[in-house]
Amino acid sequence: MRELYIANKNYSSWSLRPWVLMQQLQIPFTEQLVPFSQQGNFDKFRTFSPSGKVPCLVQKDQVVWDSLAIAEFLYESHSSVWPNDSKARAFARCAAAEMHSGFAALRNTCGMSCGHRVQLHIVSTALQLDIDRLSELFEQGIAQFGGPFLAGDTFSAADAFFAPVAFRMQSYDLAFSTEAKNYLERLLALPSMQIWYQQALAEVWIDDAHDQEIASHGKITADYRQIG
Repeated sequence: MRELYIANKNYSSWSLRPWVLMQQLQIPFTEQLVPFSQQGNFDKFRTFSPSGKVPCLVQKDQVVWDSLAIAEFLYESHSSVWPNDSKARAFARCAAAEMHSGFAALRNTCGMSCGHRVQLHIVSTALQLDIDRLSELFEQGIAQFGGPFLAGDTFSAADAFFAPVAFRMQSYDLAFSTEAKNYLERLLALPSMQIWYQQALAEVWIDDAHDQEIASHGKITADYRQIG
């Protein structure tokens, strides 16, 4: 049985990607949730992940410790991870890789918190460029491959890689194009995303560092977590 090690669902965008991929495609796994620690996570996460980071997939004696590597590892036994069409598959891989390595302003300004609603102090030029590029990317994929998902009519790893963007749009009310917003709302409505969201809101852990970073970028207008 595969074991997927993740951190808090409220905060961990990297954990969400393989989790929602396997949930949505019905790839069996056992969830191992290890919460973020106020004292730091590295030593604790190093007990299962060589990098000291999540996500990490363990299957028998194989350990895969990067979200994009996990997608490629799963593709070897589950072809539905990427689109069947070669052009769509190439586009999906490029899109996922761009998300994996880019969009620093979005990541740094809009840290993922499923439960928070935040009014940003300012939308910087760099953040707006990231939002515009994501809108362009989503529009291109849907126009080229027909939708409703990024690279065709079925959910793939490309969609999983943008699942955290959907939560960020919801939390920070980010102004994507109409087509991009509609796509992200479709992701939010997926059964797997709804399960993640409800479980994130029900978590009992608060990570002060994450919460302080979120508050530094905007005014918190609501907190839907069920803590206390």
